[in-house]
Amino acid sequence: MPAFITFGRILFAVLFIYSGATKLFAIQATSEFISAKVVIPALLAPYATQLETMTGMSTPQMLAIAVGAFEIISGLMIALNFGARFFAIILIFFVAAATFYFHDFWNQSPPENAKTLMEALKNLSIIGALFMIAGYGRVSRAVEPAYEV
Repeated sequence: MPAFITFGRILFAVLFIYSGATKLFAIQATSEFISAKVVIPALLAPYATQLETMTGMSTPQMLAIAVGAFEIISGLMIALNFGARFFAIILIFFVAAATFYFHDFWNQSPPENAKTLMEALKNLSIIGALFMIAGYGRVSRAVEPAYEV
């Protein structure tokens, strides 16, 4: 059973590694998508302006880089089983926020919201898998026989 869990964890992590890499390889498209959906709160606007001045990049571009790097790092940590529980819990919040901001099927009319609804349900199942990884964690387990005699 532990081999199946390890293999499943690696396959699951590929989703985040690939998603993060595509965000980093297409930073401009990702930043345009972010700027269309995310509004910087007025309380954080002065700090965002300072960061934009220091880096020479817009806030959506910085968010695109941060999100891409976060997904790659989180995926690798889950795949390597290093801090898997911690990264799974952080990813739960990340996927929930992404679902709320980017898959808002409740703001669309029923025929057009089918794809967005499926994306939200997919994210809900990903959150369920992340809860399983967070619950299992990285604790040593007793060796179990493959078949009972």
